[in-house]
Amino acid sequence: MSKIIALANQKGGVGKTTSSINLAASLAVLEFKTLLVDADPQANSTSGIGFDPRTIKNSIYECIINDIDPRDAIQKTDTPNLDLLPAHIDLVGAEIEMINLTDREYKMRAVLAKVRDDYDFIIIDCSPSLGLITINALSAADSVIIPVQCEYFALEGLGKLLNTIKIVQNRLNTNLEIEGILLTMYDVRLRLSNQVVEEVKTHFENLVFDTIIQRNTRLSEAPSFGLSVIMHDANCKGAINYLNLAREIVRNNGLIKEENNLTTETVE
Repeated sequence: MSKIIALANQKGGVGKTTSSINLAASLAVLEFKTLLVDADPQANSTSGIGFDPRTIKNSIYECIINDIDPRDAIQKTDTPNLDLLPAHIDLVGAEIEMINLTDREYKMRAVLAKVRDDYDFIIIDCSPSLGLITINALSAADSVIIPVQCEYFALEGLGKLLNTIKIVQNRLNTNLEIEGILLTMYDVRLRLSNQVVEEVKTHFENLVFDTIIQRNTRLSEAPSFGLSVIMHDANCKGAINYLNLAREIVRNNGLIKEENNLTTETVE
C-alpha cells in the first residue's frame, strides 16, 4: 500500500511543480517505486519530466472522465522506479464535466485506487487553484505538502488553503494530514529569505520541514531538458536539497531502505 502525497498551494510560482517532479525523482532514486501524477492542466510536470503533452493520448483526464484504466495512461520515465500519469490541456474542461457526476470529489481517489498497490509513493502535482481537481487530489491523498516561497507575501493565501484542507478533512477525507510546509526559493544572501524562514517557523513550528530548497541555477534549467534535477546534475545544491527532503519524508513515515551512495550532506 503506497503513501499518496499531494503538493498544493493555490498561489502560483511557489515551486510546486518543481518540488513534485524532484521529490518524486528523489524517492525513485532512493529505490522507492514512485508514481508522479500531473493534476495540473498546464501539464508542466508532464513536460518537465520529458514528455510532450500534445502527443499524450491517454492522461489523468481520460481516467477521470472516460474511466480509462490508469495503467493504459501511465508512462515510464528515464528515471528508474519513476512512472508518470500525465496531463494535457483537456484537463481544463474536466471541472465543468465533473459537476454533474456522482461522487465527483472522489474521482481521482477511484483512479489511483486501481494502481495504489503498485507503488510505494504517489506524488500529485496539483493545479494552482482550489477548484474541483485540487479537491479531488486532497480527497485522494493521505497527506499534503504545502510549498511556500521565501519571498515577500509568502504567507499570503496560506490561511485560505489551510481552511480548504480543514473542510476536506471534515467532509471528504478524515484521514488527510499535513505532511509539512516546504520552504522553497531560499536565497542565503537575502535577509528577507531568513526573515520568511523565521516567520513561517514561528507560525507553524513543527509543521515546517527541516529541509529548505535553495535557489539554484541547475534546478531552474533542468525542466527545459525534460529532466529532474537529480538526472540533470546529481551533485548540485538543488539535487541534494530534494534528496534530503525525500529522506526526511521517508524517515518521518518510518520507512527504511538501504542507503545507496548518493550524497547526504546538508548544503549551507
